[in-house]
Amino acid sequence: MDRVVIVGCGDIGRRVGRLACVQGAEVVALARSEDKAGLLENEGFHAWVGDLNDPSMLPDLPVAQSTVFYLAPPPGGGFEDPRVRHFCKVYSEKPPRRLVYLGTSGVYGDCGERAVAEEDPVSPATSRARRRLDAEQCLCVWGEERGVDVMRVRVANIYGPGRLPVAHLEAGHPLLREDQSPATSRVHSDDLARALWTVAAAGRGGQVFNVGDTEPCSMTRFFKAVAQLAGIPVPEEIDIERAREVMKPLLLNYFIESRILNSDKIVNELGFEWQYPTLREGLPASI
Repeated sequence: MDRVVIVGCGDIGRRVGRLACVQGAEVVALARSEDKAGLLENEGFHAWVGDLNDPSMLPDLPVAQSTVFYLAPPPGGGFEDPRVRHFCKVYSEKPPRRLVYLGTSGVYGDCGERAVAEEDPVSPATSRARRRLDAEQCLCVWGEERGVDVMRVRVANIYGPGRLPVAHLEAGHPLLREDQSPATSRVHSDDLARALWTVAAAGRGGQVFNVGDTEPCSMTRFFKAVAQLAGIPVPEEIDIERAREVMKPLLLNYFIESRILNSDKIVNELGFEWQYPTLREGLPASI
């Protein structure tokens, strides 16, 4: 990959960009403001300022024959992702060679505590997940029309430096009782960046890859492990009835959702190796 273009260059995008720089690739990143562009320039990237919400504000990014990492989330509201549509419209005439889209395991819907594989049917249960599925489908159709190899990566929860619930724990907010918090998958941010790079380098157009580490656990257990490692008192645990009264709905959803991913495919087909296969390795590298 001589040139990579990162759309949505936040924490994960910067990690992918650093991997690309190590490999000697030119890194082009889309930034939302001049301030963000300055930060990305400090990383050694070529930053372009643009707004995915307005196609007229998107710059003439050098996407032609490049590898694109599309990491930008959809905006809130509705069941479609207008940002993906704007990207496809603006860059249709000079499309990239390959595109990797970072999506969510939420597209599988409610699977209980059953591990889901890439071949399982999708059935998104929330508007957020429906927007993500819409983005996947839009990119796949566009890729087929324009000859772009589109690959999709689905994740559940991401943790790592700057991605730990320290503020929640320090504030003493309660946790859901561990026996009422089902297991879910998660992935360290460095492993996710490496997985995205691996898919871009070795994946084939149309493929989907789940990315979750080898040891799913409940969100409550995760919060408690962070507290113990950071030296923060472990908050009290409350039952689901009380949690519905005092927890914000989005936070409660994280505690009660179960998204266990079967990630054998990326390991067996692409030779991906975990740097942080469990929290025992990943959490000390996140503090």
